Amino acid sequence: QLQLVESGGGLVQPGGSLTLSCVASGFTLEHYAIGWFRQAPGKEREGVACISSSGGSTNYADSVKGRFTLSRDNAKNTMYLQMNGLHPADPAVYYCAAAYFGGCPRSIRMQPFDSWGQGTQVTVSS
Repeated sequence: QLQLVESGGGLVQPGGSLTLSCVASGFTLEHYAIGWFRQAPGKEREGVACISSSGGSTNYADSVKGRFTLSRDNAKNTMYLQMNGLHPADPAVYYCAAAYFGGCPRSIRMQPFDSWGQGTQVTVSS
């Protein structure tokens, strides 16, 4: 059974940092495009960052570019989202996702991602 499990969310002060982790089980992330999405209350889920399965394409939403970094550790079958400079526009439930031999378009969309984690809450408050 394919499963993704996020961790690392929590409460952070404005300007602070968090690192989200997402561990995959039941499949090997190496051949998958990986991505992070977020959904704030009352808003649609939006793409934050992705890397194509080949690793040749990496994209970030304009709102997080320069502050967030997506990476993966194939040996640990884990993906990460390093978030720096968090500010009041960033709080949301963050989801990791994977797509077998998927791409990473400039405009990050939920398709073709078909494996999803359960989400982890990120709160930014002083």
